[in-house]
Amino acid sequence: MHVSQLRRRTSVLVALVLGLFVVVMSCKNEDTPAPVLSITSFSPSSAPVGSTVVITGTAFNATPASNTVTFGGVPATVTGASTSSLTVVVPAGAGTPIAVTSGGATVTSTTAFQLGNKPVVEVSGDITTDTRWTAGNIYYMRGFVQVKAPATLTIEPGTIIKGGGKDVDPAGKQQGATLIILPGAKINAVGTASAPIVFTSSKAAGSRNYGDWGGVVIFGKAPVNQPSATGFEGGLPGTVGSYSDVADNSGVMQYVRIEFGGIALLANSEINGLSLYGVGNGTTLDHIQVSYSGDDSYEWFGGTVNAKYLIAFRGWDDDWDTDWGWSGKVQYGLALRDPEVADQSASNGFESDNFNPGLPATGANAGLPLTAGVFANMSNFAFSGAPSNAPSSKGSGAYQSAMHLRRNTSLSIFNSLMVGYPEGLRLDAPTGTTGTLDNATSGALQLRGIVLANMTTPVRGAGAITNDQALAFFNTAAFKNQVIPSTGVAALLLNPASFNLTAPNFLPQAGSPLLTGAVWDGKGADAFFTKETFIGAFGTSDWTKGWANFDPQNANYDK
Repeated sequence: MHVSQLRRRTSVLVALVLGLFVVVMSCKNEDTPAPVLSITSFSPSSAPVGSTVVITGTAFNATPASNTVTFGGVPATVTGASTSSLTVVVPAGAGTPIAVTSGGATVTSTTAFQLGNKPVVEVSGDITTDTRWTAGNIYYMRGFVQVKAPATLTIEPGTIIKGGGKDVDPAGKQQGATLIILPGAKINAVGTASAPIVFTSSKAAGSRNYGDWGGVVIFGKAPVNQPSATGFEGGLPGTVGSYSDVADNSGVMQYVRIEFGGIALLANSEINGLSLYGVGNGTTLDHIQVSYSGDDSYEWFGGTVNAKYLIAFRGWDDDWDTDWGWSGKVQYGLALRDPEVADQSASNGFESDNFNPGLPATGANAGLPLTAGVFANMSNFAFSGAPSNAPSSKGSGAYQSAMHLRRNTSLSIFNSLMVGYPEGLRLDAPTGTTGTLDNATSGALQLRGIVLANMTTPVRGAGAITNDQALAFFNTAAFKNQVIPSTGVAALLLNPASFNLTAPNFLPQAGSPLLTGAVWDGKGADAFFTKETFIGAFGTSDWTKGWANFDPQNANYDK
């Protein structure tokens, strides 16, 4: 073949290959599949006839009339539409499931809708005047709900408040529903033992989960040890103020349950079940249960607020987290853990610090209060069998300590029982500092009448504190602390149902050594504390009866 002919044929072949490549690539660029009709969620999961439900999903028609929605086969009216959201009115006789037909396709929800009996009142945005929520309604929060000074939010006994998730934030900021009491505002949530106030998930029974919504946050005007430009955890708005009113009053919370809160709004920074920022001791907190929190059950960020009768149930991270200079007092607290759920940061019963690294307190932190709160009559239950420090099977991390005291804290704990952790006490100071140990040896940090039972490592030091130093402090004879090995737990005569996750009973059996031996010297002599004889949260009466709920997953809140 002539060279010129060969060149022409080669050029033609190259052109054909290039053309085929262009065709293939153009086909791929045009082959992006169209969105498929789907229902991803709907909220609220229960509502009465005539109320509205928001359905989220994909490939809806933006014209309301071009979508057909049924509740258990009963047609509903669509009042608002976008390609990702439908607003519909619950029809008479509504059932389940919810079905959407659009563009010739039909999809049904995978979760059940429950027809409710009470009107649902939607709440979003700011509350700027005195407001009352009544037990005759169910209140459905969407996004951040902020109570601003000088308003007071009053909630009647027996009222149910449901929190929506990120997907129903009306501001489009992906903020899970969170009740926020701002400085100068008040909450007046006074339930009763027979009619507690309940904050819970908006999802149906059986489908509720950790972090379904935000939680309850109270800001006060008591001092904290952070500079005024410091931001808050979990994406909460604003920064720390320069307040100094130790007796500030943010209101009352009594006989209140907070369930399935603790949402993650920022990476590694979540809202807790109950967050208390600079709350003063004029505030009243008692008979509160936080269940299934997606972060800590309780966290005190500075302030001086006191509390009694607290329950932390099946939390994700820590039960009692104290920092930013909190200096209040707590008596009677119960923590019952799910041994299969712990956090990547290592879950503790108590975690206490000031700021990182805690010493020296110079610069912006100089002269500000250090954490010096006092707990008494606390019971923490984690593992009934051998404690594990392996990653939990249903959580994101492992368990660590019953008490992790670090970063120059002066937290004190009296007459308390802790059962089944990999570590009992971890006394911790950053390398190069001795603050936490100095506080322990000076008497600023006091541990008295503590029983550590079934711990793999009962006491240890960390950072700049050696194991011998931590042991010497904890084992001081006058403090009357005890270490009970796994082989000796039976002699404590704990109630056999202490670790039952749905029907627990925490009263020690008759003759239990826990019913005597309490120590009330030092900081325990404060008049706030009732001078009980027993160790732990319970003597011969069960203060959880009537108002606490240890099976909120299956509770019917639509009656």
